[in-house]
Amino acid sequence: MATPNNNPHVTEYQHVALLLVDVINDFEFADGEKLIRYAKPMAEKIARLKKQAKELNIPVLYINDNYGRWQSDFQALVDHCIQEDVRGHEITKLLEPEDDDYFVLKPQFSAFFNTPLDLLLEYLNVKSLIITGVAGNMCVHFTANDAYMRGYKLYLPSDCTASNHEEDNREALDLMEHVLQADTTPSDKIDLEAIKYYWRDKKKDVR
Repeated sequence: MATPNNNPHVTEYQHVALLLVDVINDFEFADGEKLIRYAKPMAEKIARLKKQAKELNIPVLYINDNYGRWQSDFQALVDHCIQEDVRGHEITKLLEPEDDDYFVLKPQFSAFFNTPLDLLLEYLNVKSLIITGVAGNMCVHFTANDAYMRGYKLYLPSDCTASNHEEDNREALDLMEHVLQADTTPSDKIDLEAIKYYWRDKKKDVR
């Protein structure tokens, strides 16, 4: 994965990052079958969004639970989840990380809790976050809460999160939109270039 020594993003203006929360996932847990039903179409939307982000040189960050595998690294998790006999292998293949992507392993729901995410986002000069992944009413929601408390501008594409139940996901998105001031525009209607240059253009408007 990308490191500070080969970072392709710090050489140009960069104020946004795309976060993929817990998408590298074996779904081998209670209610995993319920969640994966909604996660599969979500993954297709995220894959297209990621492709667009890469074209604009927007950094992609995989934020992943370690699933209790304290002696494993991120690549070991990918290798496990991509196995044919694992329930989540299709999603992992679709969203498999690339060499220039970043990753952060988290021990709890929030991507910020006891992780180096703050330092990485500061290094990348990020002020806006596009947050995607599972589950919308759990890890995505906790991550969005902490991001909001840190002053990030939030985008949570409504078709790029999934929960065990559609109603739970809608309620979480509604809460994040109205309480956290998140933009929940669907991924196929998002203007990534406008998001990327939001802070630069805002600065020009102030002048």
